[in-house]
Amino acid sequence: MAHASLMYITLGCAKNEVDTDRMRSLLTAADYEEVFDPAEADAVIINTCSFLASATSESIETTLALADEIADGVRSTRIIMCGCVPSRYGDDLPQELPEVAAFVRTDEEDGIVAVVDELLGVEREMPPFIPTVKRTVESAVAYVKISDGCNRFCSFCAIPYIRGRYHSRSAESILEEVRDLVAGGVREIVLIGQDTGIWGTDFSDEVQGPRNLAQLMQAVAEAVRPEHVWIRVLYLQPEGMTDELIATIRDTPEVLPYIDIPVQHCNARVLKAMHRSGSEEQLSELFAKLRREIPNMVIRTTSLVGFPTETDEEAEQMLAFMDREGFDYTSVFAYSQEEGTRAATMDDQIDEDVKLERTQGAMDLAESLGFAATASHVGEIAEVIVDGIEETDDGPELIGHAWFQAPDSDGAVHLDASEASVGDILQVKFIDSFCYELIGEVVED
Repeated sequence: MAHASLMYITLGCAKNEVDTDRMRSLLTAADYEEVFDPAEADAVIINTCSFLASATSESIETTLALADEIADGVRSTRIIMCGCVPSRYGDDLPQELPEVAAFVRTDEEDGIVAVVDELLGVEREMPPFIPTVKRTVESAVAYVKISDGCNRFCSFCAIPYIRGRYHSRSAESILEEVRDLVAGGVREIVLIGQDTGIWGTDFSDEVQGPRNLAQLMQAVAEAVRPEHVWIRVLYLQPEGMTDELIATIRDTPEVLPYIDIPVQHCNARVLKAMHRSGSEEQLSELFAKLRREIPNMVIRTTSLVGFPTETDEEAEQMLAFMDREGFDYTSVFAYSQEEGTRAATMDDQIDEDVKLERTQGAMDLAESLGFAATASHVGEIAEVIVDGIEETDDGPELIGHAWFQAPDSDGAVHLDASEASVGDILQVKFIDSFCYELIGEVVED
């Protein structure tokens, strides 16, 4: 008999999805039932994002909207705010948000059962069961967090102040989680962290087993065999692309030749002001090497537009760099003046109208390049993982993704409904494209 019913709301990136899943796993093991309507919930857990001011605003607005919805109903529902917003603004929140019954920082989330028990008055004769692998993934894709925190302290970013210093998860716990997920039917493992490329660099000399990302990926590949499972890694930094990692991506069949490297900018002066390293020449050399060493690879990157002191010429330089490199996918972000970061206090902040114009120009170029990259796959035959089934005006449609599409980021493949189920891997011929989407037809064996 479940003690009570809980609803979960997750805002932000895939790393937050993983954190919510860990809390859900703990609470499910403690006999709490999941519901999907606040009217049926005894408590709602909101896992918040605070990477940008806009994300913080969305988190607070979502919380207040939920509080209004609950107030209009007949059920007394407690709101528990977790994640980045409490981690960043925890001391001020109880006074600012009296609608929230409890605040849980990112480093306190493994104690979520005790928080919910206390709020709902649940008493236990013995401690709740703690599952060895804290996941409840039921989809074809699972994100696996290999680290948390960040040591870079980029001048525009608040993550180190929210998540703390970089710390790697042990290889043993990662591999145990991967095996459990694959046994549950997962067909793609996506390794994520704030800075995946430096995984293992904080281990002591006594730690046995994999000691860097390349070795970890090889171990993950061994762990998923003989099942047919894809492995993808996201959030690499340019400095993390070692020869060993490049060789691992190229030579390990399970690892997809998909490279996600956020460059932010190419101008050396701007990068230095961002407290990042590199230059246009160095980045171009890196991408040339990657394309030379890993044939037919796909590259995703990130461009930060309108950083303080960025000149018109430097903004144009970044556009020319993007165009020349021809990235498959580029996420464009306008600089946000984040409280507590060094860049927020810099002189020569860019006017909002100028920032907007530059951002739109970068987005237009990113879309032009991305749409062309997507269209280039028309005529190819490749494997597609089925992610779900959608009802359309023309009937049911299978939605999936190919190896060159990161889940939830890079578009999807649309197929006429067949006998396939979620998690199936189909041979598909791509017959048309629109924007980042592909139309495919199943190729019979």
